Order: sequence, then C-alpha cells, then structure tokens
Amino acid sequence: MAGAGRILPPSGILYLYGPYKQKGKHTASSNEAFDQSLRAQNPEWGVRDLEEVIAVAQSHRLSLLRVVPMPANNLSVIFRHDE
Repeated sequence: MAGAGRILPPSGILYLYGPYKQKGKHTASSNEAFDQSLRAQNPEWGVRDLEEVIAVAQSHRLSLLRVVPMPANNLSVIFRHDE
C-alpha cells in the first residue's frame, strides 16, 4: 500500500483481487483452507481481513471505490489515490 501511495498519480487506481476475510471471519471453507496452506509456508502470509486492508489503504491516501463479489469466493477491491 505504501508503494501504491507513492507511485500512483492523483486519481490513479489500485485494483486488488483475491479472497478476504470479512469482519475477521472467512467467507468460505475453501478460503480458510487456502489461508492455512499459505500460513504453513510462511506465518506472515495468509488471507487478509478486508476491513484491515481498507484501513491500511486509507493511511496511504487510497480511498475505497468499490468491492465487487467475484467467482470462487473472491473479491475485486478497487481504490483510488487521493490527490
């Protein structure tokens, strides 16, 4: 997020795609299994909590534009760089 906040031009778009927890909970058992698999490889990896991702983005002048549900329990999360 820090890198996007530094290099995106004003009104530039950051697009994220993938599984997210919402309100601290997995939205599907497949996402929970994926999270466990990632954390087994590296404890710093894993499925992130959407609300925390949004908060970090906002701290780097990225405003949430839209969250779009996608196939396979994934989300498209779209931010705009504030001027």
